[in-house]
Amino acid sequence: MKRWLKYAKPYLPYFIIGPICMIIEVIGEVIMPKVLGGLIDYLTITTTEEAVELPAWVAKLSQMIGKDAPFVIVVTVGMIITALLMMLGGVGGAYFASKASVNYAADLRADIYKSVQKFSFKNIDRFTTGSLITRLTNDVTNIQNMVNMLLRMALRSPGMLIGALIMAVATNPKLSVVLAVTLPLLAVSLTAIILNGFPRFSRVQKRIDALNSDVQENITNVRVVKSFVREEYEKEKFSEANANLKKAGLDAMLLMILMNPVMTFFMNVTVLAILWFGGNMVIETSMTTGELTTFVTYATQILSSLMMVTFLFVQLSRAIASGKRISEVLDEKIDILDAASHSDKTVEKGDIEFRNVTFRYYKGSESPVLDKIDLKIKAGSTVGIIGSTGCGKTTLVSMIPRLYDTDEGEVLVDGENVKNYSLYNLREGIGMVLQQNLLFSGTITENLHWGDENADMETIRAVADTAQADSFITSFPDGYETELDQGGTNVSGGQKQRLCIARALLKKPKILILDDSTSAVDTATEKKIRESFANELAGSTKIIIAQRISSVQDADMIIVMNEGRITGVGTHSELIENNTEYSEIYSSQMDKSEKKEGV
Repeated sequence: MKRWLKYAKPYLPYFIIGPICMIIEVIGEVIMPKVLGGLIDYLTITTTEEAVELPAWVAKLSQMIGKDAPFVIVVTVGMIITALLMMLGGVGGAYFASKASVNYAADLRADIYKSVQKFSFKNIDRFTTGSLITRLTNDVTNIQNMVNMLLRMALRSPGMLIGALIMAVATNPKLSVVLAVTLPLLAVSLTAIILNGFPRFSRVQKRIDALNSDVQENITNVRVVKSFVREEYEKEKFSEANANLKKAGLDAMLLMILMNPVMTFFMNVTVLAILWFGGNMVIETSMTTGELTTFVTYATQILSSLMMVTFLFVQLSRAIASGKRISEVLDEKIDILDAASHSDKTVEKGDIEFRNVTFRYYKGSESPVLDKIDLKIKAGSTVGIIGSTGCGKTTLVSMIPRLYDTDEGEVLVDGENVKNYSLYNLREGIGMVLQQNLLFSGTITENLHWGDENADMETIRAVADTAQADSFITSFPDGYETELDQGGTNVSGGQKQRLCIARALLKKPKILILDDSTSAVDTATEKKIRESFANELAGSTKIIIAQRISSVQDADMIIVMNEGRITGVGTHSELIENNTEYSEIYSSQMDKSEKKEGV
């Protein structure tokens, strides 16, 4: 509960003033039927001279007003003033409820987003992208709607229910027996509907997750879909997710659909019973026409209030389902904590050491992804890592900037455990180009500024030239101001890789990690990039993960990995002679190369 209350504290005035305004409206709604009934009795009895006494409060008020000021005018003016106050209360309540709920949701959304930004790779793996998007949008909107309705209805509906019930009993206790029969039956029916609603709303949110994931995946990979002519498959996949959401939505909305006829049935039965018994009382002169009208109005208010309370509980059940999903994100235990956030240590040289490092993605797994890794990399050296797919190459280098933390052992940079660096200082000293080369919507310049937001155009062009990107950038009509689509989908794979390399170089890192980041670049361009690194990054440690031996054969040291272990370390010539696995990879790639040349 404390979690949810903290978002209300900054906007406490809105949370107080809103309900007060609603109380003003409720008071008016409870008073108005009584006054209207009195006015009807006054006009009916005084003009027709019926043998019925005026209600005591009407008679007393008419005596106080006197003959000089007509009773009807005074009461009508009083009703108009009351209606205006009710209107102001209603508008004020809605305004402050909206202000409170929108601000509440904005702060909650910001906290969820901040939590996601703190996630390590391991934390992110627990949630799908579509699910996180749903939690940040749809689930927060459900909470916002609940807060809005709570402020508008939490006092208004129960207040009107209790106030109208008291006034109805005070108007005619005998006729109130009708309400004593119908209200419990209605309450039981609505409660049964609400209890069936909660699991249905949970299913709706999960279906929205699935739909969002499908849509995002399809749009992001639309070029792959088209190249494999899989549009029909994707349509069927979307149709299935859409149909599942529709079914879950209809199941949930069935409750809302069912509530209206149930409510209408009980309201009509109640009004008919009141008119039947109340009409007989009017004929017997034990009740006035105005009192019967007043009682019917109060009965309608009571039933409407009960329905509004039910709607409040329905919205609350949706909000509870969404709140649990939001709590899963906020309660996610951050895998990598910035315990050294105040440390001023920075990466100065680029020495790297792995000491008996073991790591598992799933802690219960018997087979580790990395198994007892011991390795030393000298500052300023160029290191190549090669091995079969899934052997742990990417996981190994991800330990250096603490994208993952070790289960056993430690990783040291410049002789210091990486956990003793602040995450900012550690990652600021490391440039990393991941396997998935992602760019953001915006200009090329804006994307490159991720490396250094203060870099001038001269510096940007220099690093782009080092990454062999300047030539194709300047070939675009808008040059460096060319707008990129989300994910950089309007440039080729090789161009995207070179832009990502330039972005990393702009950080001027002491350690540069390239994770298979030249796979889409031709060998001639790749060679130029490596030569530029040798000249421009002579003092930086360069780690290159590659599938092609030609990408790493000139490295100072080559690491061969297989099934989470290092099976060989040495230069190209040393590994050709001493490492069977490396020589087999080299032979197979040379055979393919020779076959291509023969063709």
